[in-house]
Amino acid sequence: MNESYSNASASSTSSLNSSSHDTEDDQTIASILAEEEKLNVDRRLGKRLSHLDSIPHTPRVNGDIPDVNDATLDHERLSERLATYDLAELQMEGDGNCQFRALADQLFRSPDYHKHVRKQVVKQLKHHRKLYEGYVPMKYKSYLKKMKKAGEWGDHVTLQAAADRRRRVKLPGLLTQFRMASILFKLGLFMCVFCLALSPSQSAVLSIDLGSESLKVAVVNLKPGQSPISIAINEMSKRKSPALVAFQSGDRLLGEEAAGLVARYPDKVYSQIRDLIGKPFSYTKRFLDSLYLPFNIVEDSRGTASFKVDDNVGGFSVEELLAMILSYAANLAEFHSKVPVKDAVITVPPYFGQAERKGLLQAAQLAGINVLSLIHEHSGAALQYGIDKDFSNESRHVIFYDMGSSSTYAALVYFSAYKSKEFGKTVSVNQFQVKDVRWNPELGGQNMELRLVEYFADEFNKQVGNGVDVRKSPKAMAKLKKQVKRTKEILSANTMAPISVESLFDDRDFRSSISREKFEELCQDLWEQSLIPVKDVLKHSNLSVDEIYAVELIGGATRVPKLQAKLQDFLGRKELDKHLDADEAIVLGAALHAANLSDGIKLNRKLGMVDGSPYEFIVELDGPELLKDESTRQLLVPRMKKLPSKMFRSIIHDNDFEVSLAYGSADLLPPGVTSPIFAQYTLSGLTDASEKYASRNLSSPIKANLHFSLSRSGILSLDRADAVIEITEWVEVPKKNLTVENSTIASPNISLEVGAKNTSEESSANLHVDDAGTSNTSNSGEEQSATDLGTERKLKKRTFRVPLKVVEKTVGPAMSLPKESLAEAKSKLEALEKKDAERRKTAELKNNLEGYIYSTKDKLETSEEVEKISTGDERKSFIEKLDEVQEWLYMDGEDASATEFQERLDMLKAIGDPVFFRLKELTARPAAVNDAESYLNELQQIVRKWETDKSWLPKEKIDEVLSEADNLKTWLDEKEAEQKKTSAFSTPAFTSEEVYLKVFNLQDKVASVNRIPKPKPKIQKPTKNETDNNEETAKTSNTTSEESSSQSSESAAESEGSGNENVGTEAEAHDEL
Repeated sequence: MNESYSNASASSTSSLNSSSHDTEDDQTIASILAEEEKLNVDRRLGKRLSHLDSIPHTPRVNGDIPDVNDATLDHERLSERLATYDLAELQMEGDGNCQFRALADQLFRSPDYHKHVRKQVVKQLKHHRKLYEGYVPMKYKSYLKKMKKAGEWGDHVTLQAAADRRRRVKLPGLLTQFRMASILFKLGLFMCVFCLALSPSQSAVLSIDLGSESLKVAVVNLKPGQSPISIAINEMSKRKSPALVAFQSGDRLLGEEAAGLVARYPDKVYSQIRDLIGKPFSYTKRFLDSLYLPFNIVEDSRGTASFKVDDNVGGFSVEELLAMILSYAANLAEFHSKVPVKDAVITVPPYFGQAERKGLLQAAQLAGINVLSLIHEHSGAALQYGIDKDFSNESRHVIFYDMGSSSTYAALVYFSAYKSKEFGKTVSVNQFQVKDVRWNPELGGQNMELRLVEYFADEFNKQVGNGVDVRKSPKAMAKLKKQVKRTKEILSANTMAPISVESLFDDRDFRSSISREKFEELCQDLWEQSLIPVKDVLKHSNLSVDEIYAVELIGGATRVPKLQAKLQDFLGRKELDKHLDADEAIVLGAALHAANLSDGIKLNRKLGMVDGSPYEFIVELDGPELLKDESTRQLLVPRMKKLPSKMFRSIIHDNDFEVSLAYGSADLLPPGVTSPIFAQYTLSGLTDASEKYASRNLSSPIKANLHFSLSRSGILSLDRADAVIEITEWVEVPKKNLTVENSTIASPNISLEVGAKNTSEESSANLHVDDAGTSNTSNSGEEQSATDLGTERKLKKRTFRVPLKVVEKTVGPAMSLPKESLAEAKSKLEALEKKDAERRKTAELKNNLEGYIYSTKDKLETSEEVEKISTGDERKSFIEKLDEVQEWLYMDGEDASATEFQERLDMLKAIGDPVFFRLKELTARPAAVNDAESYLNELQQIVRKWETDKSWLPKEKIDEVLSEADNLKTWLDEKEAEQKKTSAFSTPAFTSEEVYLKVFNLQDKVASVNRIPKPKPKIQKPTKNETDNNEETAKTSNTTSEESSSQSSESAAESEGSGNENVGTEAEAHDEL
């Protein structure tokens, strides 16, 4: 299993050791600092940082992950980031390698990508010479060669080009020299990915921690600027979302929108959906009544509950409601990652049975989610716990104790390490195994809240009197439950907590308070029940409390002080372990599992996971003439058997029969399950096969082989079955040691041996037969040949395997939705999605229109700059039009369509855009002129530099540049003069965009002239005598003449700054950035 979340020195070192390093450039911090004073004034190019294994995968500043803009804002900020991790930068004139390295680290969060970044930069520069050559202060081939070895200048060149492309103007001084690139980050940072030609993975996977009342979503995505694993926030910027579905006035509401209707419409906001999946109707009815949830439910054909919804929406099964919640979670993930996300891992509590797991998978299918696997909540927490730890020196037992909203469990997990070979080296790989898990599915935080609800309901009834019972009002109970939840949270931090509910019942307000002591007294029996899962785990594992390394608390209800105190007393510990985030540990661990299962995303950390089935399962056989004995009822899956697994069972029988899968213990059944049987199958074809071979000589009784699988999601199924028929019969076989006469073999003394080996092979070839029962015997030609040589009769055993037809006939709540129902449900959900999208679009356009009206009126009425470019009558007319649309918006337009909102917004913009264009040009145009004049002044210095440093440049080319510069100057003067005559209320004589376009064209002309290479010096050919002497010298040398010539040529090229440099191939080994 390959999991990863944060940095590991081992994995980082491994990746570094596999790459090549230049010993002259690759130095440690200590050696760099020690030699700093010895360096030359010009400070030769070299690697500025130590080995990259010190850089974390997920860089943080003060504990927080900065976004890409913040992290690369300027050079000072990046230097501070390096200092945070005791890294140093050896500064040199014009060196911005610190920024380039930090940018690469920020984009990918992994040191493995630094080498990739440099490779992509070289590729970009090599293939787009025309774009970048003007920014290189040396021969382009020499530059590429240096870039491949040192890579110091690639950031300057690419980022400068990005800034110019964006600004359409050259920044002063940067054409002829390199400076710190901080200003380039400010101007062109958003173009960095384009300039570096990076192609990060666009695939993403999500994990969903699905709870009774809420859900959390994590996304794994190697997208630049984001952490590889992050929590997706909802529309209210919260990390935890309500798992709610509501229907109001024909509209469907999800998450936070639905939560806002709970107190007003408790019968239309559906909650606790996860705990209703796969449950019989009677259980669902009792469960909802106990929580004062007034849902209108009816029993469907499967014996489960179906929800009747008003508002002309229709009814929905539990799977359909759960699909809506899962779709909402997937939409949060897509909005967060900005890429489609369909692959997911979903968490389930350990007590979920087969019906719940199958129902959850069907709900995900309806939501369009491809479930890579279900994962137990405790396994997700264990992944998150172990991913950053080292167990090579010490194994440990850890108990994960989770009390959530509706359930409690304790899981015993064993962490250890094993040795493995990786790239020829022995490495230590961490792993964990779930040893046992025990639970109470009816004990959770909401049990404590219900005690408070009952307490305050009695108090309110007593205050009102007259036989009033607030429990009979669903709205009143919904309001009371909402406030009680907050009261319980306050009691976790305070000894007293108030409660206040306005208009609780019959327009009567309710105010009261409760002490923590009273709360603990009300829940006295719950504290004892909360210890039972821990006691059971220790009992069945034969471990003492002292052998437990840690007891990690997860789940929101574990924050209750009394619960923690009870656990401390029982375990004999002064402090409990709280190293994990109680709310997010499970979803983050599930995200690691999703990354491991995904084909498109692979992280670098390894942590082996062995989870097990929380239930034991048996297989029961039933059929005519099938005796009920131990062979017809067998243990198939013991508790905690590894997931996934394959099982095989065989039964001696010759007639069709039925197979039932059931829970092994009647004392350990999922909540609401009354019958241990959860799946039934009919096997046919065995009777026909038996009759077909009845006349043959059977060597053993006919039997049926059954093949079972226990999936990674914990679902047990009968995959296939086949009949096995063994017969014995007389067959003709060649005689052994028969001498071959008159053969074509050269020697007459060679004999042909037909021994047991041939017979065995023939028998092996005949093991498998087709459906008709015909054997794959040898062809007649071979048999005739053997007969010609001499044959004998021999008794031979043959085995025939006949596939049996397996048909599932499960009924009741464990029955999956049939295909017809799935198709119908899919259509209903798609229609709702389409309607929701239209509603969201309408709301967005309405908000846009309203926002435009308010902002525009404010500018027209208060801005002095607007007065400079518009007349009073123009502003007055525009304001009147805005008022007219605003009045329509709040009257007739309250229920208007998206098209109507868009039409009115376009109408207003047609009036306002010319005004605000003049307002923008009021400042942008002078700034553009100023930039152009600055560049014209700089151009004079560039031309003088050409005259001294590049005397080979053709004079006519330089004259063309100067001529175009004069034309630009003349055009600017003419347009400025024309603009002075143009009214500020009219269309400008010229625009800032026109100025930048002309400057950019001039820059292209300058760059093309600057790229003209220096003519190659004429090389005088040596005389014949000199050539002969050179050849004689080369023969006595330790190197070939080709090597000597190449080294001489390269040395000359570097000293003169010209010549034919060999750039080399892109695959050439080079340092990491």
